[in-house]
Amino acid sequence: MYLLIINPRSGGGAGQRTWQAVEGMLHSRGIPHEPLFTQNADRAETQVLGALARRDDWRAAIVIGGDGTIHSVLGALRRRGVPLAVIPAGSGNDTARGFGIPLSTEAALETALQDRCLEADLLSGAGGLTLTAVASGFDAQVAVNVNNSFYKRLCNAIGAGQLAYIIGILHTLMTFKPCRVSVTCDGKEQAFEKAWLVSVCNLPSYGGGLLICPQAEADDGLLDVCVVHGCSRMQVLRLFPTLLKGTHVALPFVTMLRGHSVAVRFAHARHAIGDGEPLGTAPLAVRCEPGALRVLSPLAAAREQGAAGPCQASV
Repeated sequence: MYLLIINPRSGGGAGQRTWQAVEGMLHSRGIPHEPLFTQNADRAETQVLGALARRDDWRAAIVIGGDGTIHSVLGALRRRGVPLAVIPAGSGNDTARGFGIPLSTEAALETALQDRCLEADLLSGAGGLTLTAVASGFDAQVAVNVNNSFYKRLCNAIGAGQLAYIIGILHTLMTFKPCRVSVTCDGKEQAFEKAWLVSVCNLPSYGGGLLICPQAEADDGLLDVCVVHGCSRMQVLRLFPTLLKGTHVALPFVTMLRGHSVAVRFAHARHAIGDGEPLGTAPLAVRCEPGALRVLSPLAAAREQGAAGPCQASV
């Protein structure tokens, strides 16, 4: 039995359309499933916990939605030991990208039914669990601005979710002021002047495919950190095109770190987000929890060694 967790509003209505397509595919193949609709992130975890507690033969929980929908149910899936599968229907879909899950609905469903899991790490902090990245500073402010904007809805309506982030970058660049930040990685503290952003990543991208930490791997037990500091607004503007290929890591005003735990303290209040969802304001502390979540992923079959193999729920 599969639990389908559906956010019909994700991606400007893409969640509902995707569910309708998936429902038809599951019925035509006679695959037992139960749908659960959730639109409120604050209630999603309670809803999912209640559903998972009703039986003990769940093969996986298949989320039809975006990164924010996945974020809202991480605690429930980890607590009940049920694997996560993703059929992307959001604006950014970086969780799907990070796990090699196809963006096509039919191909993503096939991945969900393959029963091959990767034991993925989670980022844990005061704001709860995060799967993709915990970002603070400029890019977090971009996400806040985008989520509160009219242009996100317009971009989603035309299937151009990444365009909303590009508009948000230009919008935020006009008003954001960099400041000093202290970053402590595995107990070693470093200070950076005129810091624009600090991103603590578990997956390579967020913001709709921006490769903030291109070397990040979901199952390596480590956090990858990107700090952008000591640069002008024009340099920041020129930075973002390089994020599409991850070549920013060689720039002199970009510092990359890696460790098991990270603490970030800005001189002034800065927004923080996890999986694109608000986590309040920095300071923040994040630690890696290795192998805390099983994810149905094509990458599992590609791993010759390491934590990958058949899924088996442990409720």
